[in-house]
Amino acid sequence: MTHDDVTHDVTTGRGRPAVWPQPVLDLLTRDPARPVFEDGDRVVSAGEMADAVARTVAGLRATGVGPGVGVALDLGVSPEAFAATLAAFTVGARVCGLPPGLAPAQRTDLLARADIALVVDDDRLAHLLTTPADGPPVAAGRHPDVARVTWTSGTSGRPKGCVQTYASLTATWAAHPAQWPPAVAALAPRLQRYLVVGSLSSQVVLEYAVLTLAAGGVLVAARPPGFPDAITRHRATASVITVGRLHQLVRAQREHPADLSTLRALLVSGSPLAPARLAEALEVLGPVVFHGYGQTETGMIAMVTPDEMLATPAVRASVGRPPTTVDVQVRDGELWVRTPGQASGYWDDPTETAEVFVDGWVRTRDLGEVDTDGYVHLRGRARDVVIVDAQLVHAGAVERVLAQDPAVAEAYVAGRPDDDTGEAVHAWVVAAHGSVPDADALRDRVARALGTVAVPRTVTVVDHVPLAPSGKPQKSALPAPAVTA
Repeated sequence: MTHDDVTHDVTTGRGRPAVWPQPVLDLLTRDPARPVFEDGDRVVSAGEMADAVARTVAGLRATGVGPGVGVALDLGVSPEAFAATLAAFTVGARVCGLPPGLAPAQRTDLLARADIALVVDDDRLAHLLTTPADGPPVAAGRHPDVARVTWTSGTSGRPKGCVQTYASLTATWAAHPAQWPPAVAALAPRLQRYLVVGSLSSQVVLEYAVLTLAAGGVLVAARPPGFPDAITRHRATASVITVGRLHQLVRAQREHPADLSTLRALLVSGSPLAPARLAEALEVLGPVVFHGYGQTETGMIAMVTPDEMLATPAVRASVGRPPTTVDVQVRDGELWVRTPGQASGYWDDPTETAEVFVDGWVRTRDLGEVDTDGYVHLRGRARDVVIVDAQLVHAGAVERVLAQDPAVAEAYVAGRPDDDTGEAVHAWVVAAHGSVPDADALRDRVARALGTVAVPRTVTVVDHVPLAPSGKPQKSALPAPAVTA
């Protein structure tokens, strides 16, 4: 089969393009002189990137990596890291990135559970790149095989791996302009210089990197990584930003305005964004904020453009409208969705897979509704989590760690809005008889067990936890957190 062939999807009966990431490889070979990645003073052309992919493909195959073999990417943001990401998919490997903030024991456990044959770090990648290419890279993945395992931060106790097959990634729209939903088509021309912040192993970061290439733009490594400095230094036109960092950018622009005249799109991800805060961001930053909703399990579910929000302020209370290719149902108040590129389950976790992935639908575990104009509104969560800098922190896991301290009789964890991280973890503990809990020791205990993202911002000692009429703990009635540490 050549990479121009169309394969047949036995599940849907529809014709589909050649397997992922061939459409991206084709983008690179179509115009070899075109700049595609900028890292400081380095400007890498499409032809150079394709050559780096080809050499890394040859190096991976020389080490025995091929379809179905587990490869972990422990890389930052660079042209070589992007080439390695494409190369690992090209050989048909089962690719996973290592999430930031893992405790050492969690990292070791993840690599063991994920059945990883090769960890590609900077040193290993430099060696792979010395392998002579054996021809243009051609995607060798098999549609039923697992293509990507996207791991959570591990704040549920153990990192959880969300599984996508090559068929799922092949069905995604980012590399195909004819398939772009209206909101994405409005976004695409603004991606001339996409500032890459975070890890290329992030599903969101990689998806918009591919969209940028398909829109004719350039990926720009953020040096320095912070906002607004990276925007002004690199003349960035677009980037992904978490809710907490958006709040910080708005505050910085009010106090010490920077020249953000090149900026045309900020893609807000992670925590919910209150309508008043969204209106403030549009006022301070201008018509650049794209507000959306998605999950690792589903990809993008809905998006609303700045033009829509300025024309109809009421839609700021929503997270946008789903594309026609996305199905959304409300069942007992909970949103269930189907998307073309959704995941198929969780790695080595049949119980959780059966609970979330049901008859082709994904339970979002978010409460919401769809209004008469098709806009999705979020109303809360059906699970006890806190979203910190776009990472899920499971309250129950933190509570269990806190309760292991001999000075703690009971522990309760909840999230509160936070300007720095979107939401923050806060803890309330009831002291064991004759004991005085040490807040710093409790935070250290959580950091060691679950990683820094799960560490409570505050630890408040209470005499008891309020109870609901049912007799269950009522976290919404807990007192205000103690002074922030």
